[in-house]
Amino acid sequence: MTETPGNTGDRDLTRRTVLAAGAVTAVAVGLGGAVAVDASADDESADTCYTLTSELVEGPYYIDADKIRRNVTEDQDGIPLALTLKVIDAQTCRPLKDAAVDIWHCNAVGVYSGYEASGSGGGPAPTGTPPGTPTGTPTGEPPTGGPGGPGGPGGHQEPTDDSRYLRGTWRTDRHGHVAFRTVFPGWYQGRCVHIHVKVHVDGAWTDAGYEGGHTCHTGQLFFSERSVLLSGEVEPYSGNTAARTTLDEDSIYPGNGHEGGLLYLSYDRGHIARGVRARLTLGVAPDATHDG
Repeated sequence: MTETPGNTGDRDLTRRTVLAAGAVTAVAVGLGGAVAVDASADDESADTCYTLTSELVEGPYYIDADKIRRNVTEDQDGIPLALTLKVIDAQTCRPLKDAAVDIWHCNAVGVYSGYEASGSGGGPAPTGTPPGTPTGTPTGEPPTGGPGGPGGPGGHQEPTDDSRYLRGTWRTDRHGHVAFRTVFPGWYQGRCVHIHVKVHVDGAWTDAGYEGGHTCHTGQLFFSERSVLLSGEVEPYSGNTAARTTLDEDSIYPGNGHEGGLLYLSYDRGHIARGVRARLTLGVAPDATHDG
């Protein structure tokens, strides 16, 4: 089953909607038009084996398997993004078949669906000078909130609304591949541009969707500084006035390249608005549990 740029993609399915067994094979997602390779992205000539992809914080805005679909775009404006992931056992290098992969990210102006009341980056930046000066010696454990807005540290928050754009869960094929259609993420104060990702294994695909199992990987996917700068010249990204954090400044990105979630990207550097292809191999430990 091939999706074309004019196709709205798979019909939204919830946990309580029948998931057709014959419609779960992930395929490459078309962008249309010629796409040039970004010279700043190395070619992934071979799968990364015996290397675990970095485990990173889940952030507070995860919604569990709410939409079983590959096309998560809905009505969101932005640069088309075709994201292809390959999930492998990092110890054996074998692909993981029938794993459930979640992705979720903010829109072009930094807002997460389900949490629109929080605005861009968890709300407006504080203004003015805080009253008083802290005194004394801190005691106890550090607070769990921390910097970074929606993608940063902190416990889970319950959704504030019913919107679910730019979120979805899909099934890896026998080669470990899963493909999503979305838009290039925007940014918000305190975080670089990123996509959240989870991999679930040992569950069962049923008429209700994906049930049971455990989360063997929680991570984030990152974009090169060049691609982000180019996206900022395109509407609606150019209207995003939030202070932008670079990849090197980000407090979550581990700074270890593709092992840490840095995506391989392909796009026309003169016309990035035509679309971007992104791909990465995720090396996971299927027997481990990493809830993030």
